[in-house]
Amino acid sequence: MGAAIPVASLQLSLPGDNTKPAGSDVRVAYDLIAENFGAGANGPLLIVIDTKKAPNPAAAVATATASLRELAARDDSHIAGVIPAVTSDSPQAQRAYARQLDTAQFATLTVIPRSGPSHESTKAVVADIRETLSGLPDHSGARALVTGLTAVDVDISNKLTEVFPLYLAVVVGLAVILLIAVFRSIWVPIKAALGFLFSVGASLGATVAVFQWGWLNEFVGLDTTSPVLFLLPILLTGILFGLAMDYEVFLVTRMREAYILGTPARQAVIEGFTHSARVVAAAALIMVGVFAGFTLTDDIILKTVGFALAIGVLVDAFLVRMLLVPAAMFIIGRRIWWMPRGMNRLVPTLDIEGEALTTRLASRTPTDQRFDARPAPSPENIGNQHPDALTTRKPAGRERY
Repeated sequence: MGAAIPVASLQLSLPGDNTKPAGSDVRVAYDLIAENFGAGANGPLLIVIDTKKAPNPAAAVATATASLRELAARDDSHIAGVIPAVTSDSPQAQRAYARQLDTAQFATLTVIPRSGPSHESTKAVVADIRETLSGLPDHSGARALVTGLTAVDVDISNKLTEVFPLYLAVVVGLAVILLIAVFRSIWVPIKAALGFLFSVGASLGATVAVFQWGWLNEFVGLDTTSPVLFLLPILLTGILFGLAMDYEVFLVTRMREAYILGTPARQAVIEGFTHSARVVAAAALIMVGVFAGFTLTDDIILKTVGFALAIGVLVDAFLVRMLLVPAAMFIIGRRIWWMPRGMNRLVPTLDIEGEALTTRLASRTPTDQRFDARPAPSPENIGNQHPDALTTRKPAGRERY
């Protein structure tokens, strides 16, 4: 569980130019701008003042500008500067500005944060600006809209952070319902869901520690830290869920098959694991190799996704499915297959092991068999048998096929 602790510090954003490889043109340009004009100059915020319903458009823009300058003057402010809608007092500039308000009915202000586009304090600046200008319609009739690439990045990150718990709950909840129908058990699906949540937490925790905190990031070719890609939790949950449930069904189905056929519960765990573990291990190693290959690229997005998926598959396959799951099932014993009688009648039966076919074949009488029960010749005598002895007799009467 300790591997999931860094998730509490998870920050989501779109990686900026500061994460590009050192020495690349984009990274050099970013560093030069940050050194000479401040990190916030790489991601300015654009404030659009819609004056369509304002009785006095110029006064409305002036009010918004004054409010932003007051916000920037606060001691705890993260705003480096506010650029007004018109920066010159010349008559030509003033006339052009007046025509803009008259025809386009909007003006634009620029706010320069002190921090870079993906920094947490920049998110706070966006929230402070919106709160400060929220009362502008009541005072002047105009409204203020915060936009720009940095603001869009902040909005997308915040929205994905809000919906991720719901998305995770829906995925896990549907999986539990489906697995209840497959395994006819309450505890097996719950165990599978808890294991998946552990895998997701460990994967995200390792990603935060390496990419956001900078722990051992030189081993994946990074020389800087940044927030985690805002799409990663959604992508990781979807892809890792599919692989994790594949491993779960492949392992536990063989265990349940042995248990249904009369093998004691603990022995069924051993037999199922013995038959399926090597296949699951081989499949997991292939996927780990594929995902780990993405960490060798220079693109921070591919590197982050590949690293998270490789860690997720590694943890889920070898720690959860091949260690914790068999251990829990062995300790619990036959109670792992318990299911309430009332629910047993309501849940549909998904015969994925072919139990119904086995029962049907076992109930058939000898006269229903298509072939006779004459014992097969021993391998050493096959060559000495008469050709007629190697053929089966035709079924007599009207046999069922």
